[in-house]
Amino acid sequence: MIKVTNPILNGFFPDPSICRVGEDFYIVNSSFSYFPGVPIWHSKDLAKWRQIGNVLDRNSQIPLTGCRHSQGIFAPTIRYHEGTYYMITTNVSGGGNFIVTATNPAGPWSEPYLLGEDAPGIDPSLFFDEDGTCYYIGTRPKPEGVRYNGDWEIYVQELDLTTMKLVGESHYVWKGALKDAIWPEGPHLYRKDGYYYIMNAEGGTGPNHAVTIARSKNIFGPYENNPNNPILTHRHLGKEYPIIYVGHGDLVDDLNGNWYMVMLASRRCEGYVGLGRETFLAKVVWEDGWPIVNPGIGKLEDVVELPFEGVSPEPVRYQTLMDSNKDMFDAVVLRNSDLDFFQRSKGELSLNVSPCTLKELKSPALLGLRQLEYKYEASMEFAFCPNEEEEAGFVILQSNEYYIQFCLKKVASKEVVQVVKCTASQEQTLAEKELELFDYTQKEKESVVRLKINAINQKATFTLCGSNKEIVILSHADIYEMSTEVAGGFVGNILGAYASSNGNKTENKMIIYDFSVKY
Repeated sequence: MIKVTNPILNGFFPDPSICRVGEDFYIVNSSFSYFPGVPIWHSKDLAKWRQIGNVLDRNSQIPLTGCRHSQGIFAPTIRYHEGTYYMITTNVSGGGNFIVTATNPAGPWSEPYLLGEDAPGIDPSLFFDEDGTCYYIGTRPKPEGVRYNGDWEIYVQELDLTTMKLVGESHYVWKGALKDAIWPEGPHLYRKDGYYYIMNAEGGTGPNHAVTIARSKNIFGPYENNPNNPILTHRHLGKEYPIIYVGHGDLVDDLNGNWYMVMLASRRCEGYVGLGRETFLAKVVWEDGWPIVNPGIGKLEDVVELPFEGVSPEPVRYQTLMDSNKDMFDAVVLRNSDLDFFQRSKGELSLNVSPCTLKELKSPALLGLRQLEYKYEASMEFAFCPNEEEEAGFVILQSNEYYIQFCLKKVASKEVVQVVKCTASQEQTLAEKELELFDYTQKEKESVVRLKINAINQKATFTLCGSNKEIVILSHADIYEMSTEVAGGFVGNILGAYASSNGNKTENKMIIYDFSVKY
């Protein structure tokens, strides 16, 4: 038996979809405004997951110009049929619902097949019936008119795989389990023991999130509600329960007939969620034709025992942007980027200073990693000679309206290190240290600064490190605003390197010698 600790994918990896091909399992996640889009993972035991790429790794696949942090790519689904992998998703910032395909899940994936106005709404999924017919299932506003916010419905329609177009009639199939349910989202179709099953998320991807299910002998319905709905939720456990927002599940079986569900949930820390929505795992059994999630428990477990042989995985303890042999699948930038703003060589990383700022809905010079835990030490060593109004250094990024910068910059002809917090688009300088009398480290005749952030739960300490001393710039500062509860939206925090000239033309660069996060 292997034991795995939930979440199985730490940090901002929401809306998981899973499929099995032989003994191989694959998961994809939403990516919203970040590029490359739709991270894809591989495992043979549901416990040890390795990112093998990103499905949308070309600008032509994923137009994100001008999109907000919680727009862009929503709720992907991955499926496999007769030698081809299919990923279907929604780009709410342009293009709507589309499909890409690949013969190798690590890529390359095709250019998008746009489904256009024939496929309104969001959160599409695909189902391949026993005769090979492919069906599209998605959620849309009620065509006869929306009576209240979230008054949507689920529909099914055949998809022609030769033209990648929807054909035939669109069939309304389900509205969700509850009377006047809101946001019936993330629907998936399955077939088991003569029944078609629709599983969906409803209640909104927040405190009332839930997984519900219905079944029918006919793919187009009518569908009967499971009398035990919802089959999974944490909304009844109260605001203080440490795991919240549970929903948006997808089912998979293994070669031995065991069933599992992956779903999103969030870990609360001191009342706030800064990691975003993460991927969790639960066991499933079938009773009287209905799935039971974690039988006898009825909620997510901290540790899941799996019937596979091998060594249980260790949690991720270290992240870096510096390894030149690293595949860099986990590094992200904002929106569409030509990726020429940074260059990597052995032992260093250079970032071109961009006129763009974090507040703008553009592509700033930002290269980051998803924050994985609430306790970490992030360290960055870099050389930078700023011109007036230029800045470079660390950023804890929640959105373009909520972030914390720990940067070296020039103000009134003086080089300073500042801690700047932005909340609701308003920046406030929390601390500042002039560098004139500070003892730099010397590296190849350049002055090198090391900045360090030590975060514990919802507090962080910002330290400037020199060759023989450290100075705490700001101690135990509140960082709870970098959370879903304050900032809103669907994303988690990114820890990144950032450089901006604040609208001025420049050819300046920052040279990074170390960027690492220890958990």
